[in-house]
Amino acid sequence: MSVKVRGRAWKLGNNISTDHIISGKYKLKSISSLEGMIPYVFEEVITGFHKKVRKGDVIVAGRNFGMGSSREHAPRLLKLVGISAVVAESFARIFFRNAINIGLPVITASVIPGITENGDEIIIDLEEGIIINKSKGVQEQFKPYPREILEVINCGGIIEYIKKYGKLPW
Repeated sequence: MSVKVRGRAWKLGNNISTDHIISGKYKLKSISSLEGMIPYVFEEVITGFHKKVRKGDVIVAGRNFGMGSSREHAPRLLKLVGISAVVAESFARIFFRNAINIGLPVITASVIPGITENGDEIIIDLEEGIIINKSKGVQEQFKPYPREILEVINCGGIIEYIKKYGKLPW
């Protein structure tokens, strides 16, 4: 089971909403697929984000990440552009659940968000419950996911888990 994440940090602030991730104006636009929305991810927050992000990168943010609408598009698009995890001081509940459902690890932390800068190397061990900002030499413990949730994440989300096992893990 793959339980480690390693990537470059994208530092964001507090109250990053689902509209910051993907603006609601694209909900009604004639875009035929999620892939068609990729150029607009964080368009008003980080210019050209979809061209700068690399597979495995990690978002590190402040409080209330993913607030706003319950659109599942937001975590799906983060995963599609290559984000491997989101570390934040706190999450909007619906975003947290949507992220887990699609296999995107979301970790609540109190120290790492405050000391991280853009480009820092972040290592996350989901099984052991450890986040390391390697660039700063700072480590933080978090409550690890239960085995069942790790398996959902490892499968790529709840739908892939059901396809593989034919049932929910709980």
